[in-house]
Amino acid sequence: MGSLFRSEEMALCQLFLQSEAAYACVSELGELGLVQFRDLNPDVNAFQRKFVNEVRRCDEMERKLRYLEKEIKKDGIPMLDTGESPEAPQPREMIDLEATFEKLENELREVNQNAEALKRNFLELTELKHILRKTQVFFDESVPTVYKSSGATYSSSKYRRYPQMADNQNEDEQAQLLGEEGVRASQPGQNLKLGFVAGVILRERLPAFERMLWRACRGNVFLRQAMIETPLEDPTNGDQVHKSVFIIFFQGDQLKTRVKKICEGFRATLYPCPEAPADRREMAMGVMTRIEDLNTVLGQTQDHRHRVLVAAAKNLKNWFVKVRKIKAIYHTLNLFNLDVTQKCLIAECWVPLLDIETIQLALRRGTERSGSSVPPILNRMQTFENPPTYNRTNKFTKAFQALIDAYGVASYREMNPAPYTIITFPFLFAVMFGDLGHGAIMALFGLWMIRKEKGLAAQKTDNEIWNIFFGGRYIIFLMGVFSMYTGLIYNDIFSKSLNIFGSHWHMSYNKSTVMENKFLQLNPKGDYEGAPYPFGMDPIWQVANANKIIFHNAYKMKISIIFGVIHMIFGVIMSWHNHTYFRNRISMIYEFIPQLVFLLLLFFYMVLLMFIKWIKFAATNEKPYNEACAPSILITFIDMVLFNTPKPVPEKCEVYMFLGQHFIQVLFVLVAVGCIPVMLLAKPLLIMQARKQANEEVQPIAGATSDAETGGVSNGGSHGGGGGHEEEEELSEIFIHQSIHTIEYVLGSVSHTASYLRLWALSLAHAQLAEVLWTMVLSIGLKQEGWVGGVVLTCVFAFWAILTVGILVLMEGLSAFLHTLRLHWVEFQSKFYKGQGYAFQPFSFDAIIENGAAGTDAE
Repeated sequence: MGSLFRSEEMALCQLFLQSEAAYACVSELGELGLVQFRDLNPDVNAFQRKFVNEVRRCDEMERKLRYLEKEIKKDGIPMLDTGESPEAPQPREMIDLEATFEKLENELREVNQNAEALKRNFLELTELKHILRKTQVFFDESVPTVYKSSGATYSSSKYRRYPQMADNQNEDEQAQLLGEEGVRASQPGQNLKLGFVAGVILRERLPAFERMLWRACRGNVFLRQAMIETPLEDPTNGDQVHKSVFIIFFQGDQLKTRVKKICEGFRATLYPCPEAPADRREMAMGVMTRIEDLNTVLGQTQDHRHRVLVAAAKNLKNWFVKVRKIKAIYHTLNLFNLDVTQKCLIAECWVPLLDIETIQLALRRGTERSGSSVPPILNRMQTFENPPTYNRTNKFTKAFQALIDAYGVASYREMNPAPYTIITFPFLFAVMFGDLGHGAIMALFGLWMIRKEKGLAAQKTDNEIWNIFFGGRYIIFLMGVFSMYTGLIYNDIFSKSLNIFGSHWHMSYNKSTVMENKFLQLNPKGDYEGAPYPFGMDPIWQVANANKIIFHNAYKMKISIIFGVIHMIFGVIMSWHNHTYFRNRISMIYEFIPQLVFLLLLFFYMVLLMFIKWIKFAATNEKPYNEACAPSILITFIDMVLFNTPKPVPEKCEVYMFLGQHFIQVLFVLVAVGCIPVMLLAKPLLIMQARKQANEEVQPIAGATSDAETGGVSNGGSHGGGGGHEEEEELSEIFIHQSIHTIEYVLGSVSHTASYLRLWALSLAHAQLAEVLWTMVLSIGLKQEGWVGGVVLTCVFAFWAILTVGILVLMEGLSAFLHTLRLHWVEFQSKFYKGQGYAFQPFSFDAIIENGAAGTDAE
């Protein structure tokens, strides 16, 4: 139970392992997860260590597994995950694993290469099929063109032109395509034949391609294009691409060369297209036959690939675990030192003191597994280094400990705020979020995650927001439960009240007066029974439009200050536990006591005045103890600190609340002010005096000056572990540090007390937002009647529910959470918590595999 309030006692141990047994022993320690190894070769390059080749082999195996995983995910094949963690394989099994992975990778790469080649061939044939089909349409659209020369008319199929010259502007296009000399050369008996090329191009490149052809060839080519309706599959990446078929007509070899270069520049693919229709038909039939054959071969290839991947998917998770364990073991062995004989490995490690026997048993099991006859040796070492901080947690306390560690990891063996935060964090949150309805929504959400935690944890999603919610499921549940409690205290459920016990106020006005007079107030002397409400707040305040907010403000403001002062006093008391444990007598006398006295005499006294005012003054009392004579606590406190003369009071009222108040207040302020120089100067002066005496004596008396009295921290004796044996600080640094600490505490006491008013402010804002949503949204639906009212109410309720969950539960909940976190980090923990330690990071297979899986998912 002691480890719950302080971190575990740690010991630095030296471990001697025989080389043959080192692998098995480290494997057992990795399964245990209780040993943090130190690097004994910090100056040795990572590539010059003993087991660097084994680590490289593991990296290569992991690369092959990632390749297999990528291919499996690409095909959407589910990977079998039994949730079990296989043991780390023996070193000799690495060869079998490497051979298996090598065979799978080579087979899969060969299948992929064949499939890619087949797909590329299939793509070419498909494009050629579309070219033959589309160009046949182009050629079928051609019409005969008649040329006249010297009174003779020639009409022959050998002068048939392609559709580019078969429109209303035939002669102009002919002149442009052939040039004036070519037109003149078109005499009878002369056959001017046009050349053409056909191909496919990406649809988005077509406009630029057409412009380039026009400019480069100066309009002496003619382009015809048609879209391919169905998208084609790119064999390299599997993406669907849209392409178009084109055919370009030209005359002469120079234009042919130029056109081909432009096609090459735009990555257009050119295909042979016969001129004769019969040849085109014959080629199209051959292409269709080859496409059918390719479809058959492609299907067989895909089936074979699928079978290989399905077989690999069954074992992939286990293979990943095995390879990562082997890699972690060799990486850890690289931290060890070899002895002179090269037969023994030496390691240094931090271990929890209570788990040394468990670690020795694990080492013994590893030695037996390896068949070694030499037992491992675990020696405890003496050290002056600060040990790592290790707080044992379970699934319930883990989230609360994470909140504390986010501020800073606790110094070794200092008080751990996490156990107290389990209660104070959801309670302070609930003070700001108090609503029975909203708290129930939050509690039910947290309870659902707790009930389904095994299934939800097995999903292992990479959604960060969900992981944060799921990791804090117990915090959410407790915040919801505490909010339900404070909601009952406030008697607030979705901005309405529960009338459980009946109101203790009675109405003395008639109905018309109550309904018409919005500023009507009840008189406590005649309308109040005089007995307080059994639990929480009287529901009558829900309909008090005139002074509801005034009453709630006064109540919530005071309880905020009361909770804040108690919380800060508790933080100061926690520092006493630290000083006592570390035997820091000077800090206990000259820091803790003045701090506690300063806080009690000023701020706790203000809290006592609130209770005195609540007890002594009431509206039903006569003067001087009725509501007219009740003093303002804030004005009283300001007058007390500034030694101001109290202002005149009404007739028959008393200036002070109790006898001797003025004397007590002056005394308290003087003593509190007197604590400031004690906190500022006492500790540095005593340390200076102790050092001076130690320097004057020739032979210092052993034990005359403790570490605490010289500004250090003692962790010796029964507290175990390595203590904080630090070099002595300069006196100037001690004075500066103490000055900063004192000023921060004195000014912080005022600002921190005021900071707790955020409890009142957020509670008021939350209640008002809930009331606005009810009045301006839900009440509209409730006022409707008939079947129309039912439809309207359904729609309005849905809208109101969305706003309630989205704004009041999520956004307001997040705001209250952040404010509560600040109150714990700054106002509470600053009184005792240093947070200057470093976390215990044991060699654990579970953590390594979890981090490795998270990294793989992120990729």
